[in-house]
Amino acid sequence: MTTGVVESVVCFHCGEPCEDTAWFDDKPFCCEGCKTVFEILSSNNLCTYYELDRQAGTSLKNARTGSYAYLDAPEVRQKLLSFDSPERSSITFHVPAVHCVSCIWLLENLRKLNPGVFKAEVSFGHKTVAIAFDPRQVKLSELADLLAAVGYAPVIRQDSEQDARTKSASGRTLVYKLAIAGFCFGNIMLFSFPEYLGLDNHDASLKSIFSWLNLALSAPVFFYSASEYFLSAFKSFRQKQINIDVPIAAGLLALFLRSTFDILSGTGPGYLDSFTGLVFFLLIGRWFQGKTYESLAFDRDFNSYFPLAVNRLVDNTWKPVIIYELEKGDILKIRNMEIVPADSVLNDHDALFDYSFVTGESKPIKIKKGDRVYAGGRLIGQPVTLTAEKMTSQSHLTSLWNNDTFRKTEERQYQKIIDRSARKFTWIVIVLAMVTAGVWYVLAPQQMWLVLTSVLMVACPCALALAAPFTYGSMLRVFGKHGLYLKNADVIERLAAIDAVVFDKTGTVTYGREPAVEFAGDLNALEREAIKVLTAASTHPLSKIISKSIHARDTLDLSNFKELPGKGVQGVIAGKYIKVGSAEFVGFYEKLDPHASVVFISIDDEVRGYFIITVKIRPQLKNMLARLGKKCLALLSGDNDADKASMQKIFHPSVNLRFDQDPHDKLAFIQNLQQAGKKVMMVGDGLNDSGALKQSDVGLAISDDNGIFTPACDGILDGARLNHLDKFLDLSRYSSIILKIAFGISFFYNTIALGFAVTGHLTPLVAAILMPVSSISVVGFSTLAVNFVARRKLVHTLTRRLWESLSS
Repeated sequence: MTTGVVESVVCFHCGEPCEDTAWFDDKPFCCEGCKTVFEILSSNNLCTYYELDRQAGTSLKNARTGSYAYLDAPEVRQKLLSFDSPERSSITFHVPAVHCVSCIWLLENLRKLNPGVFKAEVSFGHKTVAIAFDPRQVKLSELADLLAAVGYAPVIRQDSEQDARTKSASGRTLVYKLAIAGFCFGNIMLFSFPEYLGLDNHDASLKSIFSWLNLALSAPVFFYSASEYFLSAFKSFRQKQINIDVPIAAGLLALFLRSTFDILSGTGPGYLDSFTGLVFFLLIGRWFQGKTYESLAFDRDFNSYFPLAVNRLVDNTWKPVIIYELEKGDILKIRNMEIVPADSVLNDHDALFDYSFVTGESKPIKIKKGDRVYAGGRLIGQPVTLTAEKMTSQSHLTSLWNNDTFRKTEERQYQKIIDRSARKFTWIVIVLAMVTAGVWYVLAPQQMWLVLTSVLMVACPCALALAAPFTYGSMLRVFGKHGLYLKNADVIERLAAIDAVVFDKTGTVTYGREPAVEFAGDLNALEREAIKVLTAASTHPLSKIISKSIHARDTLDLSNFKELPGKGVQGVIAGKYIKVGSAEFVGFYEKLDPHASVVFISIDDEVRGYFIITVKIRPQLKNMLARLGKKCLALLSGDNDADKASMQKIFHPSVNLRFDQDPHDKLAFIQNLQQAGKKVMMVGDGLNDSGALKQSDVGLAISDDNGIFTPACDGILDGARLNHLDKFLDLSRYSSIILKIAFGISFFYNTIALGFAVTGHLTPLVAAILMPVSSISVVGFSTLAVNFVARRKLVHTLTRRLWESLSS
């Protein structure tokens, strides 16, 4: 009989010990599930998964598959899918098993495991994977089974209330950890009073009892309250990276182990009061950070000014209403090129919708009467009526707007700098802490652990990491309150660098309030009503002006509607083929020299006359253009030069005024400016200049009671606030200055605090208090500074102009 050492065999996939080992390709697996996953990955050449992180998988001993058939039921699909069409569908699954970079890599390569998957994007922080797939090739249940088969079984959520409960549970966990740490810290402080008062030498047994009680109280703080820091540091090492939790975890571990050794060996009471106090104040800092982020997110999701409107049926009349005032059951009228603000049901004829917001592809999809139309779809063609099925979610529209398809390159420069700085700073702190510990080990070994922990705590670059999001987040909120809604905070960074501004004319410089409209020609009552119906189907500023100017009933049916950007609209009404638009579009070739915008009419290919429209220039615009100065480079208009004289009165002589510009001309002009080294902002209405808006460094779409803007724009500006455009640019530059000052405050704090910590003049407990205080100081400075400059630039300006108008 021979004896020997039996080595434990661990699973090649998940790293768990193998009880009943299954072998495949000379590799051990703890169960058939892990073996199957390896076979799937190996057969699809996806074994890079294991190269990124050894034993990256999750154990599949208790995994369940084949239990997702209910997902194919129509009523369940409707609740879960964020978008659905015959050719493309989208869903977001909650996958709590995601834990490392290998998980992200594998999930984002699902398309290699199933050709029906177009793409998958993982949100590591939210533990979700957003999947776009072809419903003709893969069922929803098969998609869930695929995730479960590779070790990422999805948790199915069928309502937003469950999401809210999940978020609430996460918040409660932090509160529980904070409460336990606070309770244990307070009691350990109480049991340590004999030491604080110098009474510990009178009763050795009492001192020993209190030390053991302190150790017992500190155990739940170490294993529960501080667990996130240790887990985060452990994952960081597994991914061969380092994050800001590493020095914190190292300091906590050193303090706890040293204290435990002192108590067990009877050589001292340890530093458990400092340890528990440290965790308590660290968790306060984390709670504060979470609450502040939450307040910014809440403001952005629900209270920000999102200047998009849609026509809602109120007392048998169509009235424009801001989209966040919509409710379930409202009847909506969507015109050509308008955005559907909420999931709705189509009431009318079949219609085409462009879902580029959702899919990134502009191929229109045909929707039949009674079918669902998803939020973010843009109508292509004649108007339709919809019944809203859900309340409008601005956060949902914002997430669609932030589709990577429309994200511009060279974004988040400051965030990249911060990330790099934080990583380098963390390494510097760790090296400095080791050197400091070595010096103190020689000078005063009994003080080494306290000094080491103090250095690791006080130099955490949390304040540095918070500076950018809170500075730009606060400015984002200010902009929203004053009529400028930006896609995200990254746009502020690019706004600060703008040195060239280009304007569209119609709907931007001019607007349609109280215009003078005259018609030269001859139309009967039926033809005037037909023109009203046709122009009402368009969202072009001149079309809306014509429609409002015709006082007639709106009872005729429209068919074969088509709108050609930069040219006009056409359709069949009451058996007549009608065109409304430019002279070339309708076939008018005589020479006119009007001093206003002209829109021509043809009926059955016969030119019947034209509308002469004298629109107003937006008030205070001339002063704003003067303040912009040399930054204002050009005006690009698709209309003729009838308004050239009026434009010359408000624009500086050096400004390039270009008329008869089609969308391609505008795009080429922007490209030429960028090639000359300019950072260009295009300001337009989003109709005929979507290409220029996308090409520009920052594209702003002007909104006047309508739901028109291109997904390529970076911001939506209320037309009434266009006269503050120069103020917004100034505030963007101030944001960059405030951010640099916040960086300076963070580095100054760390430098001073490190000096005290290295020399032993700072206890770990004080360091733990200073850590959230530093974050609070940076956040407080950023918020107060942003509000101060905003009040100086916007609020005081408004008050001064109101006083001037009252005085005059």
